[in-house]
Amino acid sequence: MELFFELSADLLCIAGYDGYFRRISPSVSRLLGYTNEELFAKPIHEFIYAEDKEITAKHRNNLINDKPLLHFENRYVTKSGEIVWLSWTSMPVDSEKLVYAIAKNITHKKKQEDDRNTLIANLTKINDDLKLLTLTTSHDLRSPVSNLLSVFNLLDVSKINDEETREFIGILKSATESLRDTLNNYVDVLNEKESLGMQAEKLDLNDCLNVVLQSLNSLIQDSGAKILFDFSEVEKIKFNKSFLESIFLNLITNSIKYARPDHFPVINIYSRKVDDVNQLIFSDEGQGFDMDYVKDKIFGFRQKFHDHNDSKGIGLYLVYSHVTSLGGKIDIDSEVNKGAKFTISFKE
Repeated sequence: MELFFELSADLLCIAGYDGYFRRISPSVSRLLGYTNEELFAKPIHEFIYAEDKEITAKHRNNLINDKPLLHFENRYVTKSGEIVWLSWTSMPVDSEKLVYAIAKNITHKKKQEDDRNTLIANLTKINDDLKLLTLTTSHDLRSPVSNLLSVFNLLDVSKINDEETREFIGILKSATESLRDTLNNYVDVLNEKESLGMQAEKLDLNDCLNVVLQSLNSLIQDSGAKILFDFSEVEKIKFNKSFLESIFLNLITNSIKYARPDHFPVINIYSRKVDDVNQLIFSDEGQGFDMDYVKDKIFGFRQKFHDHNDSKGIGLYLVYSHVTSLGGKIDIDSEVNKGAKFTISFKE
């Protein structure tokens, strides 16, 4: 018994039914900072944290009524005023009017739990704030967009003689309609996530890409971008429509935005099946990334790696979030001034 008490890293105690320590291992005095004489001189409850005294007293009553105590957690106050968490397993011996107990110091574990809970609470609040901002923005922008469409509907283009002007008006109207549909989809997507979860359906890759290309028509023409695509190997994938269109939109606009100054954007998009996994490959010949530098930050929120006035560091974050929220995976292979290649693997 002497060796057990002297060598144990855990806290070993023998206490009387009267609530006083009868014997303790050196680990008890080391942790609490009191001498043995100080610990023996006062009732045990005087060392217990004030908020835990009542619940500890209830469990102590159970003990002296011959009910063992397993994994009971409470807080003690050290001589220096520090609060420590202990996890107790105690066994009463009624014939001796003694309680044999062993405790583990779980302060570090409790601190980790508190830190984790604080982090979860902060992330939950940030997530709720972002959802509210997105919902509010998507909802409120629909009114001016609807007003703009009303102007287009009232406009009699037959009275406009200039063919180029009529063409520009058609492009503006088409882009505005696409913006309206996108905003409506964002609101629907947020509502779906709040209720039944994200809706996934069989989507035609050509159809989804064409919707995005139509909305980006002017940007593509002005930049001289060349977009090549081939979905013959995998024509359809199971995914969320708004998310897929957002992926196309962000990757295409990024490739145009970060094209090399001396090089018109060239974008290749194709599908393939690898080991029964449907994949979407998106590559360009733009500025690329120094992967040794960006490492795991590439898909981070508001992470920017190029000097561009319009860069917000959100596009790739959205792409990553869309892919992973439905169980998919995205990988990137890139070199500076040699473009970037994104491989998106979809979960069936």
